[in-house]
Amino acid sequence: MQHNILVIGGTGKTGSHVVKGFNQLGHNVRIGGRNSSPAFDWEDPSTYRPALKGMDRAYIVYYPDLAVPGAKSAIANLAEAALKEGLEKVVLLSGKGETEAEACEQIIANSGLNYTLVRASWFNQNFSEGAFVDYILAGHMALPMEDAKIPYTDTKDIADMVIKALLDDTLNGKTLTVTGPKKLTFEEVAGIISQKLGRTIQYQPISMDEFKASLVEAGLPESHIWLLEYLFTEVLGHSENQTISNDVEEVLNRKPVSFEAYVEKTVASGVWNQSVPQSI
Repeated sequence: MQHNILVIGGTGKTGSHVVKGFNQLGHNVRIGGRNSSPAFDWEDPSTYRPALKGMDRAYIVYYPDLAVPGAKSAIANLAEAALKEGLEKVVLLSGKGETEAEACEQIIANSGLNYTLVRASWFNQNFSEGAFVDYILAGHMALPMEDAKIPYTDTKDIADMVIKALLDDTLNGKTLTVTGPKKLTFEEVAGIISQKLGRTIQYQPISMDEFKASLVEAGLPESHIWLLEYLFTEVLGHSENQTISNDVEEVLNRKPVSFEAYVEKTVASGVWNQSVPQSI
């Protein structure tokens, strides 16, 4: 059966893979974003129903994170709009070990919509497309939480789980957890990247106060600093976020992408061979 699928954040880390996957499967895909037509803007609830109109399924990614103020209200408004537009099913991308994200999950679960929740650990791609890429380019990772061991997950694994969840109604009402196959500290991450890249990436453990001071010095907005502090202290330090899930193997019948495989692919792409940012 061919579906009409709204992919909110369809140009982002996971959404771009989801769009590509659904296009390859022959489904009709609409990207939900500020520059799309019709436009979708999380900060403007009046854009929700036009973006959902004519769609029967949707992938929901809230930017910047389900933990930020306003997320619960936005998710509730979107769920109400999706119900009014008659959507058959939604899949929400959530954060593993996030209390605020779990509150948003409950909103979807109690909305009256068919749904699947996909909880993801920290992304591999944080080191090549996200918050930590500049540290790799500079060859120096100064980050807190040196003892945290995280089963980093690949955005391709998340996307494949989302696609499966949106198309397979036997997964309705389930919570799928996506992690990588191995837990790694920041020092171990730096070591793997150093080995594959052929140059040293040094990890320096620092305190949370030192980390926040470095973000202020770099000129990051207060809201961004708050979110990073939350993700490090409340999420990275959460015991649930430091456990490995077998859901990828059980749902997709394959092993998850390893951090080593991700690094090899990223090295080959040349992303880490760019100029070193002047701010680092």
